[in-house]
Amino acid sequence: MSATLAVPTARPTSTRSTVRGVGLVAAGALFVAYPALRPWGDATVDGMAGAFASPAWLAAHLAAVAGFVLVGLGIRPLSRAAAAVWWFGAGLVLPYYGAEAFALHALGLRSSGEALAAAADAVRNGPVQLTVFGAGLLLFAVAAVLVAVRGRAVALPFALAMVLFLPQFFLPPALRIAHGVLLGVGCVLLAVAVRRKA
Repeated sequence: MSATLAVPTARPTSTRSTVRGVGLVAAGALFVAYPALRPWGDATVDGMAGAFASPAWLAAHLAAVAGFVLVGLGIRPLSRAAAAVWWFGAGLVLPYYGAEAFALHALGLRSSGEALAAAADAVRNGPVQLTVFGAGLLLFAVAAVLVAVRGRAVALPFALAMVLFLPQFFLPPALRIAHGVLLGVGCVLLAVAVRRKA
């Protein structure tokens, strides 16, 4: 009777971790696209209608929405607690993005000037929507920091980008686009971490 020796082999990367990694890379691309595609004419009353009515307005904001969802699906292997916090944040942030994408787009197709500016202000800046949106972004930042604190230095660019997500709304377009690039790079690095963990 002869004994068979088992030769250890490298553990194959699971399909699930590959899908999550691809999802994180896609999220990174979407976060870069979000500020790059977004029309910036809404900074002035005269430019609001054109910006809101543009198909690029919808595409940019829906890119961000898809990015948030893909990150939620992708970070679970790195930290289950972070993933849970992220999904609570998404539940608070995504309604605001829906209003930005769809309500402002519809208003831009039907109105202009001061009437549009007043309507946009009502959609964006009510106390309830700002509180819910701000709380959701805070939870996103907490989730990103949780991933980084768990010894994953590769997650630091992502954590920095998410901590800066709320402040970047007050920056000029060029810096907001740079923030999108930082977040995109952070997502790609998270994908590398997910693959290593598999």
